[in-house]
Amino acid sequence: MNDQLNLTIVIPLYNEDESLPKLLEWIARVMAATELTYEVILVDDGSNDDSWGVISAGSAADKHVKGIRFTRNYGKSAALNVGFEASLGEVVITMDADMQDSPDEIVPLYQMIKDGNDIVSGWKQKRYDPLMKTIPSKFFNGVTRMMSGIKIHDFNCGLKAYNADVVKSIEIYGEMHRYIPVIAKKAGFGKITEKVVEHREREFGTTKFGLERFIFGFLDLLSVMFITRFSKKPMHLFGSLGTLFFLGGGGGAFYIIAVKLIAQMNHEVARQATEQPLFYLAICSIIIGVQLFLAGFLAELISRSSSDRNKYLIKSKIGIE
Repeated sequence: MNDQLNLTIVIPLYNEDESLPKLLEWIARVMAATELTYEVILVDDGSNDDSWGVISAGSAADKHVKGIRFTRNYGKSAALNVGFEASLGEVVITMDADMQDSPDEIVPLYQMIKDGNDIVSGWKQKRYDPLMKTIPSKFFNGVTRMMSGIKIHDFNCGLKAYNADVVKSIEIYGEMHRYIPVIAKKAGFGKITEKVVEHREREFGTTKFGLERFIFGFLDLLSVMFITRFSKKPMHLFGSLGTLFFLGGGGGAFYIIAVKLIAQMNHEVARQATEQPLFYLAICSIIIGVQLFLAGFLAELISRSSSDRNKYLIKSKIGIE
């Protein structure tokens, strides 16, 4: 097998021992009809069923199948991140392990990347998910489109294709896997499109995601927007806010002083400054402005200095150097 493969398929999973055999068989059947060199990297995100046993058996039966096993559950973003690091393909395709993504989409997605796109995002136009999942998903997709300017319908679709340069140039953590197109665009990969893909009903098990993912997802969207816009220039954000607060507080203080002076010139009795609510608002605003300036300076010093954000304990590997 060449060092540079045509295709890497990265599949994060958690407790999917029932679906994995059928999924691997389907992928092998699809790829056998092509002349593409490929690998399948299965990232076991701390499963407590027999998922790793199925991966081990699959790797023994098929040299294309490789595995990475976490010591505990870190989340989908972590699984994708280590899968991206281990990938050898010039095109990387991600898909879920629950059989709701169709392997028949692999070759068309691969071709769209070869045609010059940086990212092709799947669009599950017809979905088989409950309303408690689809309605919040539509809301967050709409918010993400508005904030990012990327005109795709389904940021959270697990079925995506990437040019290898994209996945080797970014890092993801938390719940940021759904915002990879946003991160990639800010990194300079602007050729992002989408493809309507088949969404299948779940055959095995139940969904591993609860409603909390939407709360964490929204917080991560704010993180993504901050990091992509201000990670290299945090003073632009904190300094701008600090200036607004400082000028607002300074304006309030100037108004109080001016009123006091005018009253004295007219021989009128003016209220003491400390008797006016505006006095305390002005002082508070000035203090906040100074603090924001200091926060900006500190952020400039420590910006993106964390060295262990994407360190995960890996228990086992199969076929991965």
